[in-house]
Amino acid sequence: MTTTETPGLLRRILDYSSRADPYPLYAELRKTPVARQDDGSYVISTYRELTDILHNPHLSSDTRNLSQPMAGAEGQTTPAFINLDPPEHDRLRRMAMRHFGPPHTPGLLTGLEPVLATTVGGLIDDLADKERIDLVDDFAYPFPVTVICHLLGVPREDEPRFHLWVNDLINSIDYDPKTDPKEKLDKGVQARMDLREYLGGLLAQRHGQPGEDLLSRLANDDGPDGRMTDEEIVSTANLLLIAGHETTVNLITNGMLTLLRHPQVLQRLRGEPDLVVPLVEELLRYEPPVHIIPWRAAYSDITVADTEIRKGSQIMLMLAAGSRDPDRFHDPDRFDPDRRDNQHLGFGSGIHLCFGGPLARRETQIALTELVRRLDGIRLVDDPPPYRRSPILRGPVHLHVERSAG
Repeated sequence: MTTTETPGLLRRILDYSSRADPYPLYAELRKTPVARQDDGSYVISTYRELTDILHNPHLSSDTRNLSQPMAGAEGQTTPAFINLDPPEHDRLRRMAMRHFGPPHTPGLLTGLEPVLATTVGGLIDDLADKERIDLVDDFAYPFPVTVICHLLGVPREDEPRFHLWVNDLINSIDYDPKTDPKEKLDKGVQARMDLREYLGGLLAQRHGQPGEDLLSRLANDDGPDGRMTDEEIVSTANLLLIAGHETTVNLITNGMLTLLRHPQVLQRLRGEPDLVVPLVEELLRYEPPVHIIPWRAAYSDITVADTEIRKGSQIMLMLAAGSRDPDRFHDPDRFDPDRRDNQHLGFGSGIHLCFGGPLARRETQIALTELVRRLDGIRLVDDPPPYRRSPILRGPVHLHVERSAG
């Protein structure tokens, strides 16, 4: 089924006024699984159709396959593999995954456990004397940056500079030309350049100096696919930094917000720490960190749900709508950590399934377990909290809580 009656609905979803609760609009959108827009693009919102298209070899992640180039795509060099197609995507992803988890580095996550626990413990220690806490600024933002610095091999003395660049870069993602000064965007552009230059400098020091950090591993890897170029390594590091950081921040923040809205589940987690594993999977379905893949391109004419999508057409994938599809999930608007068969779309699907997903999961599991255990008697100051402007990477920009008296 195709219609051109949903452009107004999509505009409402993308409008900031819907950020706190887009789910009723997603339900309306799902009535038309494949919706053609006035500009010739398509929006896909139902679970079955999303899963099918994410596994369709005729779907491209490369902007060069769009019939109409996207604004800002010109001048890009050495894109991260998330923006490439097979076989180049597969080659670079294989090379990155050799050093990011099983089967080649099966001990990566377990080896990081002490770093994760120590970082979380230290951040919570710093909250001990605060009556009012911003769980974003005081916890969810600094935690994954510290972990990524450790992974990449950023020297401790450089971490403050690294944090500053990350903050400027992430802030620029939410840039709104109607309300934000251009300085905010300029800072993000400058931070991106400074960060790439800095990572390039670190990488130059790693050649011929094998080590345990990711930059060293990539710089000295002679696997079956050969070595990445320096530009490819820096692009991969940037992908890990931006995509991995944003996913984890939103997942932790959305998780605490959801638990504070469901105090019975929060209390249960406090007494049943093992509940955190299925709980995080349910969070990835119920309040995912990534709501929308804003574009894909059709390599050729394809048919989705009896709708023909012409070659070169832009396709928007509404992942969060699919993860609440009642045709796939029973009672989808209920937060249920005991849910079975929870094959959500929280980290996407297909060849571009989030390669940092296992780390983001473990970071969130440890963060939520310790926050619930050690921050007793906290309540939300604002509900809903203020949200970031982005409808794509959706999460609160601040999450203020206060400790209850007594």
